[in-house]
Amino acid sequence: MASSAPLHVPQKWRRPVRQRSRLVRRTGPAHARVEFAHPSEQEFARFLDYYRIRWVYEPVSFPIAWDGERIAEMFTPDFYLPEHDLYVEVTTMKQSLVTPKNRKVRMLRELYPDVSVRLLYRKDYQQLLAKAGYGAVEVQNLRKQDIGDIVISPVELETRVRALATKISRDYRGRSIVLVGVLKGITFFMADLARQIKVPFVIDYLDLKRYAGAQPRERVSIARDIDYPIEGRHVLLVEDIVNTGLTLDYLLSELRQRNPASVEVVTLLDRPTRRLVELPARYVGFQIPNDYVVGYGLDYRELYRNLPFICTLRSSIYELGAAAVPPAPTVN
Repeated sequence: MASSAPLHVPQKWRRPVRQRSRLVRRTGPAHARVEFAHPSEQEFARFLDYYRIRWVYEPVSFPIAWDGERIAEMFTPDFYLPEHDLYVEVTTMKQSLVTPKNRKVRMLRELYPDVSVRLLYRKDYQQLLAKAGYGAVEVQNLRKQDIGDIVISPVELETRVRALATKISRDYRGRSIVLVGVLKGITFFMADLARQIKVPFVIDYLDLKRYAGAQPRERVSIARDIDYPIEGRHVLLVEDIVNTGLTLDYLLSELRQRNPASVEVVTLLDRPTRRLVELPARYVGFQIPNDYVVGYGLDYRELYRNLPFICTLRSSIYELGAAAVPPAPTVN
């Protein structure tokens, strides 16, 4: 008879068993590469891929019942989310499946208290998004028909910003710097970056006015200048995105006239394929294609800045807006 006192099972018997990979092809999106046991699992995998949440399908089985020293029953959670150290068991509303799964999840929690596991119904997807860093309010405000794909997830943003700050701290060791943010798309990026930098620094901001001019240098001017004197100081110009390089070329020229000790650029995003001015940034977060992106401070008509990820905006959105009110040209 299988053991009914799971808490008294010796620890040496509670060894998760690694499962064979269910990978059936090596190309295509992740949810199309795996042989799933049920369509609801593939639906959930597609959901995870859309939000760029990393997952592994049925990686291990946990022994949960024994007949003497022999394993009598094991439980294999459907998914493991490594970035959140969370196992997920997907179920439907069919009661004949829900009841035994609830029993297995309960036994797993009793036997393996350090393992985080969640029994997930379809209605729980929004709660999982919140746990993964996509606040429920932000996701509800984002109409799915407005966006194409999640380009950079919250975890990818956090990891890359920390890496940039580490490199900056190493490069400027023993010196202080002036962080100059170009408003206002850098708001979240600069705040997160500054919290991770380990050398002394001061923060200042400038804002630009962009308009249609005949010549490139007539298309931008400084609307709000920095307050802090930068002569003899090491300046790090913080940008959200570099496109043509015309704006950045103008700014660097203006700042260098003030005789700083050095001026370097850190940008969250870079589109090198759109470059008109050869202007390499020393610190680059991500290179992206030409798609219109929003989130994490980047906007379209002041919307979408509060999204915790960066996603593409469907062309129909800004083409419709352009037909109504032509936006000022972007010359970053």
